[in-house]
Amino acid sequence: MIDCADPATLGFNPERLARIGAFLEDSYVKPGRLPNTQLLVARDGTPVYHAKAGTLTQEGAELVDDALFRIASMTKPVTSIAFMQLVEQGKVALDDPIARVLPELAEMRVFAGGGGGMPFFPGRAAPPIRFVDLMTHMSGLTYGLQNRTNVDAAYREGKLDLSRSHSPEEYLEALAKIPLQHAPGERWTYSVATDVLGVAVERLSGQRLGDYFREHIFAPLGMDDTGFDLDDSARGRLADSYAFVPGSKPMRIERGADSVHFTPAAFHGGGGGLVGTLADYHRFCAMLIGRGRLGDARIVSPKTLALMTANHLPGGADLAQTSDALFSEASNAGTGFGLGFAVVIDPARTLMPASRGEFYWGGAYSTAFFIDPVEGVSMVFMTQLYPSSAYPIRRQLKTMIYAALEESRG
Repeated sequence: MIDCADPATLGFNPERLARIGAFLEDSYVKPGRLPNTQLLVARDGTPVYHAKAGTLTQEGAELVDDALFRIASMTKPVTSIAFMQLVEQGKVALDDPIARVLPELAEMRVFAGGGGGMPFFPGRAAPPIRFVDLMTHMSGLTYGLQNRTNVDAAYREGKLDLSRSHSPEEYLEALAKIPLQHAPGERWTYSVATDVLGVAVERLSGQRLGDYFREHIFAPLGMDDTGFDLDDSARGRLADSYAFVPGSKPMRIERGADSVHFTPAAFHGGGGGLVGTLADYHRFCAMLIGRGRLGDARIVSPKTLALMTANHLPGGADLAQTSDALFSEASNAGTGFGLGFAVVIDPARTLMPASRGEFYWGGAYSTAFFIDPVEGVSMVFMTQLYPSSAYPIRRQLKTMIYAALEESRG
């Protein structure tokens, strides 16, 4: 059971919060649009509302409070925090060329045509990719799921979007053979950049990514149920995953008890490989609300987190002006991008209740979180439906949470 404080004592309207659970159950779970939902809303790191609905499995197993979910791209902020810990230690700098740590990617070229069964045209030599380019998704790398160009197709052919079978060395070797979608710093393209960043964390720390996370982030925060590889004892807690089918109920694509996560991965994907619980990710969010600290655990400094949650897009632009991606976990208008997080820079343009400086991200299975440092509000949402663009549920949840906020600090 997740204990929650009295919402009224922390500035929330309890009746309006209760609408959210009813909305999720009546609009999504009962009609079969989502297999399950878990939601946790907190203020200043203290939970004020928890709701859950649905089942853990297609066969109807109970959705327990400590159910495990594939958090996909919600792995990216964890990897970004890990890298910034190494920056704080002087082991690397944001403007370092990545070739200093990842020499396999020292000589990249920019896409100039070809592919699709034909050799890629060599194109011009790309300027060096810097670590800041990886963290801001302005490196020129891409995702196969973008489904736009022959570069994307080459990523799909190489199974580079979410790899568990490549070794890190094989992964970089495969990437090096594919040209960049564009020159580094030229545009914003959602990509495998954070997977590459995870390899850098491994090399800089001398630890496997999962081991580094465990020692430097998860153990200090008490995130005991989060990791890349699961023990057999967790087979009864991992939710089934589903794919959206237009006009029909979701189709199960992986039975939780039979998941690949019970087989040790050769590659710990910093861009999307973690599995964890609602309560664990709430602790990560509570650390972010605490400006890098939770209890006695200092994960990053306040100034480091402020740098990460500033807009790093050129000229203060938003994603609508700099992105040509067809897929991302962010809305575009009024949203900039920091070092691992989308950042609200113009609340009015988002057409949603928000605070300037709010930051967030989500995962391909429709999971999501947001942090509002002005109001001290955080949200974690878990479900297991691919892709995240199937329903506007994140927008709906944010709107309803802010509708329940009685005492604003903004």
